[in-house]
Amino acid sequence: MTDTLTLEVNDFVVDVLTGIYSEETGQPQPLRISIAARYKIADRYEPDTPLDASKNYMDLKFAASGGLPQGVHFKLIEAVADHICQTLFVQDARVEAVTVKIVKLAIAEADEQIGITMHRERPASHGA
Repeated sequence: MTDTLTLEVNDFVVDVLTGIYSEETGQPQPLRISIAARYKIADRYEPDTPLDASKNYMDLKFAASGGLPQGVHFKLIEAVADHICQTLFVQDARVEAVTVKIVKLAIAEADEQIGITMHRERPASHGA
């Protein structure tokens, strides 16, 4: 069995221009976003292992907030998830895979969770 390390940010709410809701209202809609990034794991983590030996959790949060372009209408929430995945891959070569779950809060009628989960593996580098 292979060791793995997954860093997570769960249930982060951010307003994004997306879908029919934004198209009809001109307003962003609230999305509840959870991100799990599989990270290249070190052989060991000792008490004095430096902070830069791991990914900063705030980078995951940034990919779902400040990393999204302002004023851009993502027609599909799949495009939002894809942008988050690509942002994390570009930020750090140690990110091996990303899973993004997005729940569309504006269209829920009885606290149901309507949305998607996307999983992307790091794309193979060109020319490798």
